[in-house]
Amino acid sequence: MSSEVQNVEYPFMVKIETPTGQATVPIAFLTKQQVAQFLQTDFQKLTKEAGMKGTRVHIEQAVTADYEAVLREVSAHLRRAGLKTA
Repeated sequence: MSSEVQNVEYPFMVKIETPTGQATVPIAFLTKQQVAQFLQTDFQKLTKEAGMKGTRVHIEQAVTADYEAVLREVSAHLRRAGLKTA
């Protein structure tokens, strides 16, 4: 048996809740480490850049998508939500 670690893909969907509404973004993470990175740093960074407070994120298994496209979609949703509160 090989001691080599496999990087298994896990498909997820992200539901974002803001004070102005909800959005669901299809998303795919290549590894569980990317899920952790999104929750611990990327999502917080995107909400801060959008000036959003009171945001929540829920992650569920889903269909795959391009990770970079997901970051763009999350950022766009948060900017739109920020415009509604201004």
